[in-house]
Amino acid sequence: MSPKSIFSTVLVAIFAVFASRVVINPSPQFLKYLVDFSITSCSSSSIIATFIPFYFDGLHRHHRKHPDKGKTGSICDDFPPNFPPPETNRTLTLCVDRNGCCNFTTVQSAVDAVANFSKKRTVIWINSGIYYEKVTIPKTKPNITFQGQGYTSTAVVWNDTANSANGTFYSGSVQVFSANFIAKNISFMNVAPIPRPGDDGAQAVAIRIAGDQAAFWGCGFFGAQDTLHDDRGRHYFKDCYIQGSIDFIFGDGRSLYENCQLVSIANPVAPGSKGINGAVTAHGRASGDENTGFAFVNCSVGGTGRIWLGRAWRPFSRVVFALTSMTNIIAPVGWNDFNDPARDQTIFYGEYNCTGDGANTTLRVPYVQMLNDTQASIFLNTSYIDGDQWLQSYNN
Repeated sequence: MSPKSIFSTVLVAIFAVFASRVVINPSPQFLKYLVDFSITSCSSSSIIATFIPFYFDGLHRHHRKHPDKGKTGSICDDFPPNFPPPETNRTLTLCVDRNGCCNFTTVQSAVDAVANFSKKRTVIWINSGIYYEKVTIPKTKPNITFQGQGYTSTAVVWNDTANSANGTFYSGSVQVFSANFIAKNISFMNVAPIPRPGDDGAQAVAIRIAGDQAAFWGCGFFGAQDTLHDDRGRHYFKDCYIQGSIDFIFGDGRSLYENCQLVSIANPVAPGSKGINGAVTAHGRASGDENTGFAFVNCSVGGTGRIWLGRAWRPFSRVVFALTSMTNIIAPVGWNDFNDPARDQTIFYGEYNCTGDGANTTLRVPYVQMLNDTQASIFLNTSYIDGDQWLQSYNN
């Protein structure tokens, strides 16, 4: 795909993303930009000027300051003095800016500069902007933090699919294989074309997390089918925005999602139609001996389409939704056994004190469990992922 095509796809994707966001969390400021935004009547530059600056102000180069007469301005003027801070016994900070205001212009080059098996935490501070690159963090580089400037300002973007990457597992725009990874206030995007249900090889992962003890605060995950590959390990997501259409959170991780917005971009379903065209989760527990599963607590589910809460990708799939608000896009049956009734005896799907039109359990499939207080307590806090052993606070 050419840079121009990628740029156009990103614009459309971002527009669709934030339009769907309004369904769940209306924003008067966003509506102002939505009114100003018109693909048919605006050139690319005017689209950037009216819509992108507020949400992805780093999509284009930094605006030069308007200097006083006789003075010159620099795109690097906004950087504080003596940044990044000096290395300490515990922390090393590397700085990434695509305009050359830091030591690194790409995220991958900063990752490559991290010493193998370093016991220090390396904070990779990433300035506002969209970074068109495929990023891999190998097992040899633990204890890395990606620090963005806001999930609507900083993003790593690529457009691989299962076809182009020789498999869904390898299509991630970002792939994390190391332990103790942290991300704050940054987005991970896959802008490959949105597939239709049944399309072959169109799965497109935004991020794959295959390392243990990973935490994400205030991050965005943008894609369609298979957006977030929560592959394996213990993971924590707090205040995140996760968008997709089909199985957009999948894998065999043991993960807690707290206060996250889950937004479907599946095609709208005509009134009266019983069709189902999407799913939030596809958990892949293959054995009852595996201590894995996804727990969603105090989250919200909305957007478009008619979707399942989960599909049993593998026979022992385990997912729990607790204290979560759901709009009417949730199919009344709620869940799907991957069209294999034999899995009904081994999967663990639970709901606990959820609210909204989509939380009506009258027509739920018989194998879903309506959890009581004791049963639900296992999944409601960070003890589910052994957080007392490894999870740090946001400010550490």
